[in-house]
Amino acid sequence: MGLKLEPCSSSLSSSSSSFLAQHSKLVLSPYPRSYLPLLRTKTPSPCKASWQELVGVVVFSAIPFTAVKAIANSPLGDSLQKRLEERKKAAVLESSKFQALAQKARQESFWYGEERPRWLGPIPYEYPGYLTGELPGDYGFDVAGLSRDPVALKRYFNFEILHARWAMLAALGALVPEVLDLVGAFHFVEPVWWRVGYSKLKGETLDYLGIPGLHLAGSQAVIVIAFCQALLMVGPEYARYCGIEALEPLGIYLPGDINYPGGALFDPLNLSNDPVVFEELKVKEIKNGRLAMVAWLGFYAQAAFTGKGPIQNLVDHVSDPFHINLLNFVH
Repeated sequence: MGLKLEPCSSSLSSSSSSFLAQHSKLVLSPYPRSYLPLLRTKTPSPCKASWQELVGVVVFSAIPFTAVKAIANSPLGDSLQKRLEERKKAAVLESSKFQALAQKARQESFWYGEERPRWLGPIPYEYPGYLTGELPGDYGFDVAGLSRDPVALKRYFNFEILHARWAMLAALGALVPEVLDLVGAFHFVEPVWWRVGYSKLKGETLDYLGIPGLHLAGSQAVIVIAFCQALLMVGPEYARYCGIEALEPLGIYLPGDINYPGGALFDPLNLSNDPVVFEELKVKEIKNGRLAMVAWLGFYAQAAFTGKGPIQNLVDHVSDPFHINLLNFVH
């Protein structure tokens, strides 16, 4: 769309005539002026993958969720559900007995109830009354009062467990490659955790496990990898949203709850058979998970200050603790 403005008659003032004369070739565009440079200049695409690679990533990522849905809606899924219904009553009864024993174990445990350890130890302090020690890792710490609402407390605990487990897995993934590379057991193209992400942001190709040619998302940009992870997480997140009953269409009954589902799928080593041991393991898990979350703050800070991995930072500090430490880096 364009409109050409012609100069007007001499009845206009000289200033108006001058203004129109300067803008007599003005062309109106359907786009704002700020958008015009963007229309003229084509920005390079952050994705450098070919369409074959993109299709491969999408198909590979969608396989788990698609396979589960296909089995659930197939005759095989119907037979699995029928078998589950036959043994579910006995399994529910057994689960109820275990929950009762677990409740008794919490009442007798050192880590639960009113006599549990507190975050300030022997120092006198008025701890919040709504934290009763029913949850593992409850040390009475809530200085911001975020858990006054019981519903919010349950939701925050679910989030904490989720992030704690991710932090422990991520810490393992960040430390093991660097350790293997430093001791010479296995050499990776890039063993330092933060440099891997940096390389992907630059569009570089990295071989998984150091095997040449093994890069399922090698030349793809971060956007494609994020999309791949989103597809892979559809199934687990859907199951977490629906609860432990989400796997029953596959004939799988989980005797626990959303945070500790149990069963052969989530407890193949049968660590939860003993209620007393199981309640203590819950406390150990959340304590180690909190340490892992705090450790990641340290990983971020070390990467920002030194540009090295956490293992290399530890080795450097042990070799010269008086000169290679936090205070020297701050100065």
